Order: sequence, then structure tokens, then C-alpha cells
Amino acid sequence: MVGGESEKRKVVVVVGGGVAGALLAKNMQFDADVVLIDPKEYFEIPWACLRSMVEPSFAERILINHTDYLSNGRIITSRATGITESEVFTEDGQTILYDYLVLATGHADPTPRSRKDRLEQFQQDPTPRSRKDRLEQFQQDNATIKSSSSVLIIGGGRMGVELAGEISVDYPEKKVTLIHKGPRLLEFIGAKASNKALKWLKLKGVDVLLEQSVDLDSITEGERVFTTSAGKSVSADCHFVCVGRPLGSTWLQETFLKESLDKSKRLMVDKNLRVKGRRNIFAIGDITDIHEIKLGYLAQDQAAVVAKNLKLLLKGGRESKLATYKPAPAMAVVSLGRKRGVAQLPFTAISGRLPGMFKSKDLFVGRTRKMMGVGPRVV
Repeated sequence: MVGGESEKRKVVVVVGGGVAGALLAKNMQFDADVVLIDPKEYFEIPWACLRSMVEPSFAERILINHTDYLSNGRIITSRATGITESEVFTEDGQTILYDYLVLATGHADPTPRSRKDRLEQFQQDPTPRSRKDRLEQFQQDNATIKSSSSVLIIGGGRMGVELAGEISVDYPEKKVTLIHKGPRLLEFIGAKASNKALKWLKLKGVDVLLEQSVDLDSITEGERVFTTSAGKSVSADCHFVCVGRPLGSTWLQETFLKESLDKSKRLMVDKNLRVKGRRNIFAIGDITDIHEIKLGYLAQDQAAVVAKNLKLLLKGGRESKLATYKPAPAMAVVSLGRKRGVAQLPFTAISGRLPGMFKSKDLFVGRTRKMMGVGPRVV
């Protein structure tokens, strides 16, 4: 049994080592006995993974071992499988006591899936445990793209649009087809920004098929011809699935927090980011029911609020002084290759080099590495 042994410091258990959970664990490590539970040995900057598919060396900077930023905490490389009001159970049989619990399991699998074997892996264990295996995965995806003369991308959300942009810029000779079931791309932002992205993709030669879908269950190993719901045949040497990323909340449905999940299986939280009705359990990131676009920088903002609240509670502060989190207005930047982008701002949308300068060149990797307390480059 781990935790509960220190008389001086409370135990804060963080489940999930993604954008929100990793930052929170880092920020709390000198204020409590921090235990980070994550099935991976590393933190991945998820919005930069698509660049790593066309430039595998870029992945060296976006994969940060948990030990590189969490020097004063315990890391358990396993999956959380259950919880009680004072314990967390892991897949490898450990029981961890906690005084405060933070749930930050987000979405599963940040990278587009390709081939039948990847689909089966996704259903069982979506991301490689070791950093080395993850780097090899990027190498494999890059080899697949390089060896293909045509690429099919299924899904026109942020992931699908950005992947189409990366491939069309780095490999302009390849035929890229993007299929999306909705009436427009990037439906999480405004129509004006969506139309700007569509126009740019078409200028790059990407064939965009809207209001069509592909039956994922019918895809077989080595598939080269795909039939859409409209009966159109699309030939492609490889394909990437950019839809259907499940929330990391399935394991909670068999716990006492099942009543705290809304209809979308997100945890319902209060203004202080505590799970509603729970005084010592917080939730941050994509897993929450906060009504805002699910973006990395907002998950980081939530982690900062919870860190502030935990430090207050650990010092015996009054709950009336807890910090509150206010949902953010619709603001997002979608990169279009290495130099262009489209930005959704509160009252307008812009595209071109300006949003590209803001995000597309480095994809906020240097900023994120600095935030995590590691150097801008891999030593």
C-alpha cells in the first residue's frame, strides 16, 4: 500500500499524465506527497503529434519523461481501474491512499489511427507505454506516409484538418483526400474560420468530401478502395482515422463516481473544479463537463486553478477563498502546415501568416517545455 504514511504532508494523487495532470503534478510536488498515476512513462504534447508524423525527429521534443519534470513525486506507470472515497486501485494491483484526488484522464489516443492492427491496439491499450516505443510509432507512421502516393483522412475536426495540412505542405506530390460527415470542417469553431480552412486545403490540392462518411468497421487490412456513405469510391494507399477518440472516463462508470458523470460521460464539476458533491476530489481537462472548447491551454488554466485551491486547502485555508474557474470564450488556432493557420477569435476569424506565426512554426512546444521546467531542446 502506497501513501498515507507521512504525518506532515497530505497525499495528492493525480490520475492522468496528460496536459492538465502533468502540469498539476509538477506544480504540487513541493507542497504535498504527490503520486502521479499514468499508463505511460512520459508526457506528450498532444497538439504537436501531427507534425511528428511528417517529421519524426520533432517527436523528440514533444515527448517528456515524467521523471524529467517530477523530481519530488512518485510515478506509478499503470492504469487506474477503480477508486473509493480514500483509495485508488491500479491495473498492476497497487492500492494508493489519498487525501486529495485529481482526475485528469482526458481523451484516449492523441494520434490518428491507421491500419487494422492500430485499431485493435487502440481498443486495448491506445498509447505505447515507453517513450522509445512512441518514437518508433511516429517513425512507422512517417514511413507509411512516405511510401504512399495517396492518403485518405477520415474526420474533418482539428486533428484531421491539421494532418491534411501537414501532409499537403511537406509532401505536396501526394494526393490527399479528407472525408467529413458534417456540413463543414472544424465544427467546434465558427463557420467563417471553417470556410477559410476549407479554402486553404483546396488551394493545396486536398480533395474535401463533406457530408460523407466511411464505415470504419468495414475497413480491412490492406484496404485500398474506400466507399463513402454517398457511394463515392476513394482510392488511397493508406488511411488515418481522426474521429472517435473516447473519453478516459470508462473506468469511472463502475465506481462511486458514476452518478457524477453526465450523459456525455464527463465529470460534473463546480466552479472550483471539484467534482460536484465531493470536497476532496477535483477534475480537470477534457474529462470535465465545462461548456467550452476542449483545448490544451484551457486544461493548463484549469490545472493552475486546482493547484491554487489545493495549496489553500493544504494550509487549512477557508473554502470561501477557493479560486473559481470561468469558462473561456471561443478562441482557437488551427495550424495549416508550417507557416499558415486559421484563428477563431471571440468576434472574428483570421487566417494566413499571422495565426501561423502564432502557432504553426513551433506549435507552442518551446513554451510548453518551459512551463514543464525542462529546456527548449532535448539534451
